[in-house]
Amino acid sequence: MTQEQDRVVIFDTTLRDGEQSPGATMTHTEKLEIASLLDEMGVDIIEAGFPIASEGDFAAVSEIAKNSKNAVICGLARAQLPDIDRCWEAVKHAAQPRIHTFIGTSPLHRAIPNLTMDEMAERIDQTVTHARNLCDNVQWSPMDATRTEADYLCRVVEIAIKAGATTINIPDTVGYTAPRESAALIRMLLERVPGADEIIFATHCHNDLGMATANSLAAVEAGARQIECTINGLGERAGNTALEEVVMALKVRNDIMPFQTGVDSTKLMNISRRVAAVSGFPVQFNKAIVGKNAFAHESGIHQDGMLKNAETFEIMRPEDVGLTETNIVMGKHSGRAALRSKLENLGYELGDNQLKDVFVRFKELADRKKEIYEDDLIALMRTTIDPEEDRIKLVSMRVVCGTEGPQQAEMTLEVDGTEHKTSQTGDGPVDASFNCIKALVSHTARLQLYQVHAVTEGTDAQATVSVRLEEDGRIVTGQSADTDTVVASVRAYVHALNRLLVRREKGGTDKREIHYKDMH
Repeated sequence: MTQEQDRVVIFDTTLRDGEQSPGATMTHTEKLEIASLLDEMGVDIIEAGFPIASEGDFAAVSEIAKNSKNAVICGLARAQLPDIDRCWEAVKHAAQPRIHTFIGTSPLHRAIPNLTMDEMAERIDQTVTHARNLCDNVQWSPMDATRTEADYLCRVVEIAIKAGATTINIPDTVGYTAPRESAALIRMLLERVPGADEIIFATHCHNDLGMATANSLAAVEAGARQIECTINGLGERAGNTALEEVVMALKVRNDIMPFQTGVDSTKLMNISRRVAAVSGFPVQFNKAIVGKNAFAHESGIHQDGMLKNAETFEIMRPEDVGLTETNIVMGKHSGRAALRSKLENLGYELGDNQLKDVFVRFKELADRKKEIYEDDLIALMRTTIDPEEDRIKLVSMRVVCGTEGPQQAEMTLEVDGTEHKTSQTGDGPVDASFNCIKALVSHTARLQLYQVHAVTEGTDAQATVSVRLEEDGRIVTGQSADTDTVVASVRAYVHALNRLLVRREKGGTDKREIHYKDMH
């Protein structure tokens, strides 16, 4: 690529690689919402899913392709003709479609399909040619490229370019490489492969050693012009390169990395929080750019410096990523306009119907708390449940606790419009409550994770509870927040069960989480 060498293309794979995280599977409606936010934010390419993985994935990719206004819409396909055909059927509706096909090229990955080097080279030529005959925009990836022999990697990259690939992506599938190796690999390909200067090289890094962002930026400095990344660094194992990190790194350190993206950084906080909510994966407090503490200062020296000059201890402004300071105090007398303003300052953009629902829950919380903190509002936003999943509803519950013997819980659930009631005991109030749910809703799901976090300080603080369930290979996560930890726990469990029912209705096991977990 000879023109616009300072432009770096942002390829977001939150809806594909990010969704492969166990428990992070999103509903159809949530995928459409996240895709819309990515499109509005200025992401160049959205990898919307893996169309052949399931009917649900195909439907989501197809719908996203139809609705996209600006971004290229990409689908993933293995190096198999049926995969590529299915991918094209899903993305062809987009104004700018892309087919992304891949195959593992390292010695370990070549052994999986039991192909020789020559047989794999022939497969690459055949499948990339087929993809290019369907679509002008074709991306090809040698999975586990960073552990592939240099000579063979050059050979297959050349084959893919001659077959019609317009983008060559170099995945660090297992997060093994280091920055200088990442840069050296891109330089080698640019120098050794004929036609390399006519296409775009991309970098796709995993964070197993905590170097995904560094590896991606090193690749860009060496000549790559596309970064594959996800919101919040979401992804299987330790995650992927975080979109917000590379975007802000290129913006803040433009003096040493003179590259630009088309991403509107002021929308980062909003989409970060929305992805955290729908995926059930909260953002760690000290996460770069979008973490709760990213712009917080407690040290006296830091606070004094900040009061005198914000640049003393901050290298970017909160408003650069979508945060705005405000003096509005929220409480039970606050109206909808104030709530909307406060949420917008926190990075949330709500439609009228969404605001109506949140306002009702805000008022309920305000009746129980004297003052509503920003973290309370964030917790409120994280626990929105899609109506399409809300088949099970908590009607009422009562827990009896004592210093001796098992605890007892009485509960009434509404299941598909009919109320059911039971009383169960357990080792503590939460265990007794969960036993009630198990008695009322038939399932064999195993509790994989139960986490409780206090949202704010004080005895009236909200607790945010995360529950992860696994049943027959299906993994789902539910979240809820309440000033009563037991109530939050029950609602989180019910939220997860609602998601599980949706998976059951689709039939079979979610293939993406079993067969496709180790894709680049």
